[in-house]
Amino acid sequence: MTNPGSGTSHTTSEQQIAADTNEGATPFRYTPQMAADIERRWQSHWKEEGTFHAPNPTGDLSEPGLQLPRERMFIQDMFPYPSGVGLHVGHPLGYIATDVFARFHRMKGANVLHALGYDAFGLPAEQYAVQTGTHPRTTTMANIENMERQLGRLGLGHDKRRSVATTDTEFYRWTQWIFLQIYNSWFDPEADGGRGKARPIAELEQKLAAEREGWTELSKSEQQKIIDEYRLVYRSNSIVNWCPGLGTVLANEEVTADGRSERGNFPVFRKNLQQWMMRITAYADRLIDDLEYLDWPEKVKSMQRNWIGRSRGAEVVFDSDATNDRITVFTTRPDTLFGATYMVLAPEHELVDSLVSAASADAYQNVDERWTCGQSSPAEAVEAYRASIAAKSDLERQENKEKTGVYLGVTATNPVNGTQIPIFIADYVLMRYGTGAIMAVPAHDERDFEFASEFGLDIKQVVAPAEGGAPDDALSEAFTDGGVAVNSANSDGLDINGMGLEEAKARTIEWLEAKGAGQGKIQYKLRDWLFARQRYWGEPFPIVYDEDGVAYPLPEEMLPIELPEVEDYKPVSFDPSDKDSEPQPPLAKAEDWVNVELDLGDGLKTYRRDTNVMPQWAGSSWYQLRYIDPTNDDALVDIENERYWVGPREDRPSGGVDLYVGGVEHAVLHLLYSRFWHKVLFDLGYVSSFEPYHRLFNQGYIQAYAYTDARGVYVPAEEVVEREGAFYWTDADGHEQEVFQEYGKMGKSLKNAVSPDEICDNFGADTLRVYEMAMGPLDTSRPWATKDVVGAQRFLQRAWRLAVDEVTGHYAVTNAELSDDDQRMLHRTIAGVHDDYSELRDNTAVAKLIGYVNYLTKTYADGGAPRAAVEPLVLMLAPVAPHIAEEMWAILGNDGGVTYKPFPTWEDRWLKDDTIELPVQVMGKLRGRITVAADASREDIEAAALAEPNVAHHIEGKTVAKIIVVPGKMVNVVAK
Repeated sequence: MTNPGSGTSHTTSEQQIAADTNEGATPFRYTPQMAADIERRWQSHWKEEGTFHAPNPTGDLSEPGLQLPRERMFIQDMFPYPSGVGLHVGHPLGYIATDVFARFHRMKGANVLHALGYDAFGLPAEQYAVQTGTHPRTTTMANIENMERQLGRLGLGHDKRRSVATTDTEFYRWTQWIFLQIYNSWFDPEADGGRGKARPIAELEQKLAAEREGWTELSKSEQQKIIDEYRLVYRSNSIVNWCPGLGTVLANEEVTADGRSERGNFPVFRKNLQQWMMRITAYADRLIDDLEYLDWPEKVKSMQRNWIGRSRGAEVVFDSDATNDRITVFTTRPDTLFGATYMVLAPEHELVDSLVSAASADAYQNVDERWTCGQSSPAEAVEAYRASIAAKSDLERQENKEKTGVYLGVTATNPVNGTQIPIFIADYVLMRYGTGAIMAVPAHDERDFEFASEFGLDIKQVVAPAEGGAPDDALSEAFTDGGVAVNSANSDGLDINGMGLEEAKARTIEWLEAKGAGQGKIQYKLRDWLFARQRYWGEPFPIVYDEDGVAYPLPEEMLPIELPEVEDYKPVSFDPSDKDSEPQPPLAKAEDWVNVELDLGDGLKTYRRDTNVMPQWAGSSWYQLRYIDPTNDDALVDIENERYWVGPREDRPSGGVDLYVGGVEHAVLHLLYSRFWHKVLFDLGYVSSFEPYHRLFNQGYIQAYAYTDARGVYVPAEEVVEREGAFYWTDADGHEQEVFQEYGKMGKSLKNAVSPDEICDNFGADTLRVYEMAMGPLDTSRPWATKDVVGAQRFLQRAWRLAVDEVTGHYAVTNAELSDDDQRMLHRTIAGVHDDYSELRDNTAVAKLIGYVNYLTKTYADGGAPRAAVEPLVLMLAPVAPHIAEEMWAILGNDGGVTYKPFPTWEDRWLKDDTIELPVQVMGKLRGRITVAADASREDIEAAALAEPNVAHHIEGKTVAKIIVVPGKMVNVVAK
C-alpha cells in the first residue's frame, strides 16, 4: 500500500502477512491473522465474563456481599459524537490511553469505572434529515453502531452496562429533570458565608412574602413576574446570531470572523429573539475561585479565568447634555478618567435612539465628515451604520482592525473635569461586555487610540512612565504600561498626580462615590448561557405556556417529554431582514404535540409546549453522573454511589472524576457549563462533590500529510507517490500531476484519513495500540506514518517469541534462575514502567518494554529465557497490549487472565549499580575512564583516577594542584 505520510510505496498487506507467516516452518508465529483470532477470542471472553464490570455500593449494579476495594478510580473520556464518517486512527488516541491507565489501576487493585457513551444530539443528523427525510434517530443509531464496531476491535475495557446516549429517552428524562431543578431555583448571594448558593424557589417565595410589603395583594401573575427575575433559568429578549441556513441561533463561538456559520458556511444575522437563558453569571466567582482545587493544565485554568473575565474597577456615570439619560460605563482604569475624550456606545445600546432623537437639527454642521458616515443627520447615519454591520459576528467586530462608527450629535459630561465629550456608536463595543458603553481613553488603550486616530479625536496622556516620566503631546501609539498619573487633578478635591496605579484607582473611586458619580464594582466578561436552539433533534423543554404566555414547569411525573414524529425537519422560513418576522422551529409544525390539554393544578386547560430544544451542551453537562448509576429510575444518581466514585476525599475536597481526558478545544464551553450544572446540583444536595472533574488531561492530535492539486483541491493521500523529493498523483483518467504537500489534522475533508479498521486488518489491534502509545508524549501532537506501524508489530513478535515456541505453540520459557544482570534489568524496567503508566507517559513505558525485550532476546538468543523474567514482562505488557498478553499468560500455563493480576513489584536493591563508570579529565580534557564501587570513598576515587594509565601519562612530570570529584558524574585533575 502507499504511505499517506511520505508518499513512498510499500509492500501490500498480503505480502507482509505472507512474509510474516512463513507457514509450515513457524505455524504459531504472531501474524496479523493470529492477532485477529486472539483478539476476537479474548474480546468474547471479556464480554461473557463481564471482566470490566465495576460494582457499585448500592442499586442494580451492586454485588451484595462483595467487599468493595478501598481504592477506586473513575476514568472518563470526553463524550464522542457518533459521526457518520466513522473513525480515523486519530480518534482512538485518548481512548487507548485511558484504557491503558484503567487496566494498570485494575492491576493495582482498584475498582475501576471506565465507560463510554455518545453525545448523540446535534446538527449533522438534523441537516441530513433535512436533505434526505431520514429521521435523525435512524442516522444516529446507525452511526453509533458503526462506531461501536470500530471501537470494539480495539479491546477497550469499558463497562458496557453503563453506556449511555443523550438521545435515549431514559437519559434525557433526567436532563429535563435537571433543567427543572435549575428553573425552580434562585441564587442567594448571601448564603454559604457570602459565597452564594442555589436555593429552591419555594424558599424565595417565603422570603418575599415575609419581607416585601404588599406581596399578598399582588396577583399570581404579578408575583410570578417578580420571581422570574430571580430564577437561575429565565426568558430574555436577546440579540442572537440567527443562521437561516441552519435554522437556529448560534453561539458566538460557532460563527466565523466573516460572519458565517462555522458548520456549513451559511450567512449569520443579528436578530432580537426571546430565548431561554441560564444565569451562569451568578456562579462567576465560584467558577474562578474553585479552580484552585483542580488538577488541570494551567493553560485551561487561564482560559477559563479569561473567559469569565473578573475585573475590579468602577462604574462611572456620564450625564448626557441633551437628555435626562445617565450613561453608565464600567472601567478597570478609573484612574484614567481625566484622559476620557469621547464615549462609545454599542450600536444596539438602548439609549442610542433617545440620544439621537435629542440631537439638534444642525448637529452635523461643522463637524468632521469622518464622523457622519456620509449622511446629513445623526438619525440617518445611525440607520445606515447599523445596516452596514448587521451581519458581523461579535468575533469579527472585536477583531476588526478598521475602526468605524458615527457621531450621535450629542455630548456627555466627564464627571471628573466637566469636559463635554462627543458620543459615538461603534461596532468594536459590544452589548455583551460591561454595560455596552465605554469611556474612551485613547492615550492608554490600543483600540481607542486607533479609533481616535481614524476620527481625529483628542488624545490626552494621563499616565506616564514612573521614572522621569512626562506627558507626551504627540503619542505615536497608546501607552499601556504601568506608571504614575499625570494631568489628573481638578479643583473639586481630586488630585492623583504622581500616584501609582492602585493608589490612583482607590482615590478616584473614593471621590466618585462621594460625589454620586460612580462606585467601585467587580465586573465580568462572562454572559448568561443562551440555552435554546431552533432545531428538532434535541431535548424538548419541560415547559408549557398558557394563553397569556405565562410559562409553567411540568411536574416530574410527566417526564420525559419525548420528541414527536414530524414529516418535515426544516425550520419555518422567514425573512431575516424583517425585524417583525420571527423564526419558527421545526417542532412548531407538530401542532398536535404543541397544543396539549393538561391539569397543572387549576383543572384541565389547554397549553402550548415550548418548540425550542436544548443545546447539545445539555446532555454533556452531567453525563458523568449517569455513568455512575445508569439504571436508576428514581434519581439521576444515588448519592451513595456518587459519594463512592466521585465524593470528596482528603486529597481532593472538591471531589470529581479521577481522570478526564479530551481535547483542549473544550476548555471553555463544555467544561464551564458542566461545572455550573454540577455546582447547582451540589447546592441543592443532589451530589456530594462540588466539581465534576478533578484531574483533566488534554491529549494531542494525530496529524498526517495531505496533498492538494494546482487548484488547491485535496486528493487522496494514499494515492500519492514520492519521486526525487516531489509528489505525484494520477487522476481517474490516468493523467499524472504534481501535487503539493501540507501537514495538519487528519480528517475526511483533507482526504488523508487512515481507518483503524485498515490497521487492525493488516497488523492487529494490539499493534495499533502499541504504535499510538509509542508515537510520543500523550499531550503533544504527533505525525502518523503507516510504514512505522511495522516497528510496533515486530516488537510484539519478539515479545511473543520469548513466551511461545512458534513451532509447537507451547511455552518457550525455562525455570532457570535469574542472573544479577537479569535482576537489575527486570527490576529497573518494572519500576520505570510502573511510574510511566502512573503518569500517562505511555510512550516511555513502551520504550522501556522494548528495551527489556531486546535485552532478553539478545541474552537468551541460544535458549529459552527464564519464566521469572518473562511472566513479569507479560504483566507489564498487559495494559498496552492486552490481547497478546492474555494469550501469552495462558500459554505460560496461568489461569484467570491478566486483567486483575497484581502489577509486578520491584526491589530497591536492584535499582542501584554495584559499580559506576566515571570520566576523568585532566585540565578539562577527557583523558580516561575509571570503574569504581558505587559507594567508593572520595579517596578511593582520587587514587583510581591518578592510577588510570592515560591520566598518569598526562600528569607525568607535573604537580597535581587539586582533584575535583563530582559524585556520580566525573573527576577533573588539575596539574601544573
